[in-house]
Amino acid sequence: MSSPIPPENNDSQQPVTPGADLWSKAAATPAAPAPAANAAGWERDVLEKLVFASLGEQRAARRWRLYSRLLWTAVVLLVLWVVFFKDTTAKTSTSPHTAVVEIKGEIASGSDASAEFVVAAMRSAFEDSGSRAVVLLINSPGGSPVQAGIINDEMTRLKAKYNKPLYAVVEESCASAAYYIAAAADEIFVDKASIVGSIGVLMDGFGFTGVMEKVGVERRLLTAGENKGFLDPFSPMSERQKEYAHTMLEQIHQQFIGVVKKGRGEKLRETPEMFSGLFWTGQQAVEMGLADKLGSLDYVAREVVKADEVIDYTRRDNMAERLAKKFGAAIGAGSVQAVQGLMPSIR
Repeated sequence: MSSPIPPENNDSQQPVTPGADLWSKAAATPAAPAPAANAAGWERDVLEKLVFASLGEQRAARRWRLYSRLLWTAVVLLVLWVVFFKDTTAKTSTSPHTAVVEIKGEIASGSDASAEFVVAAMRSAFEDSGSRAVVLLINSPGGSPVQAGIINDEMTRLKAKYNKPLYAVVEESCASAAYYIAAAADEIFVDKASIVGSIGVLMDGFGFTGVMEKVGVERRLLTAGENKGFLDPFSPMSERQKEYAHTMLEQIHQQFIGVVKKGRGEKLRETPEMFSGLFWTGQQAVEMGLADKLGSLDYVAREVVKADEVIDYTRRDNMAERLAKKFGAAIGAGSVQAVQGLMPSIR
């Protein structure tokens, strides 16, 4: 018998044991990393990075929106404060300058030309160590004799206390109560076409008694006191009431004349019509002694005060105060107008 041929010595081949399980051998052999599994892990890492980056961008965007909203809120609040609540009174200055206080429009309580505002502005102007003189810049048709009297008295007091000159410069008009104020100035400067004067007092209104009789309307006014309905436009006025009103107006008129004579002194070239309520041009006013010279605000600051810098001390309502006044005026406009119609006015 021939002997069996031995197997070749091949390192790549392992002897096969008869009956051995080929599948178990395959399982025991370490498996190589699967390419599909590696690909899945790489995609997961990239996806996580994208998600975290997106979350970071969202947080940054939210922070930026928050900061921008806070910034805009601060800007809006600043604008509202400047527009509605900031005091419009001028700041003081220690450098030499001409202080200006405007009196414009009707001189009345609650207006920009009220005694409250004008007096407060004049005090600030006189107290400022840098002001070399105070100038009242006037453009007014007149108004309340009470308000004008308060301002006139305070002008006299401040001039004596601070020993500073006080000038009045007239723009378009300086009539009635406005001239009542200007008379206390050291000098009055006007434009040749300004309207000056109207030194008189009036009390105006309407009477509807004749119309009521024609249309058959009966006025029912109940009063305690025979003169409580005095100057009621729907009730007749007696001769005694007319005489009383004239007496009151004449007394206020004499007060006005006394203020003018005291303020202007020997400068006046008095005529019979000077205190009749007539008004004149600025050129005529200079000739009559009601004004001193022709000149504007810049002229007075440059040539008279010798301080070219002009600082405005005028006290004005801010927007919030104006809205409040308009709201209050709208609520009681009818009653306020009715009461004001009974008050004397020099305009």
